[in-house]
Amino acid sequence: MLIFAGLGNPGAKYAGNRHNIGFMALDRIATDHGFGPWKARFQGQAAEGMLGGEKVLLLKPATFMNLSGQSVGEAMRFFKLEAPDITVFHDEIDLAPGKVRVKDGGGHAGHNGLRSLHQHIGPHYTRVRMGVGHPGHKDAVPGYVLHDFPKADQEWLDDVLRGCSDGAPHLAAGDSGKFQNAVALRTAPPRSSGGQKGKPAAKDAAPEATRAHAEKPAETPPEPDARSALQKLVDRFR
Repeated sequence: MLIFAGLGNPGAKYAGNRHNIGFMALDRIATDHGFGPWKARFQGQAAEGMLGGEKVLLLKPATFMNLSGQSVGEAMRFFKLEAPDITVFHDEIDLAPGKVRVKDGGGHAGHNGLRSLHQHIGPHYTRVRMGVGHPGHKDAVPGYVLHDFPKADQEWLDDVLRGCSDGAPHLAAGDSGKFQNAVALRTAPPRSSGGQKGKPAAKDAAPEATRAHAEKPAETPPEPDARSALQKLVDRFR
């Protein structure tokens, strides 16, 4: 059993906030991978299912962001798991919008949800850091993360969520590299080789040029001038 926890705040008021991108990621995973219905458990909403060959509990704490650790800690103790069995999806202002990075352990960097997790389960869990960008000034951060994603962000946001869902089985298997590759295929798909359709290749044009040159009739060389020097002089003044 593994736990994938998404961080956010409960209720329709916060549903579209940047701070709730962790909830959004879990909703996409649950839908795409056929998880069971969401049920009230562990001070939050939980759904069970399979990712690859691993049984996974998806958990969205309903304690509000600052007390997320209470919910995750309760679920971890119930299933007799350790912190490395927990993966947390959360917003990251220090990453550009659309960027996703996986990190094992480390500090909470002032993120209140992670701070609570540190208090309840310690720092040795896996984080999926989902970039939402920075407002540019520290004092603007609370208002920024508690505002909805604008319409202009919906396209890249959908790509990120789908990418996280595509890569979720790899993440459950412990392969963060393949997970990040799956996200990248959604957010930055490889370009096709391109090339203009219907344009003839150079080698096809060469024979035409050769044939045209070969079919052109050769010019008849001029006959030699048999006149004497005197005759040429006379003809010149005629």
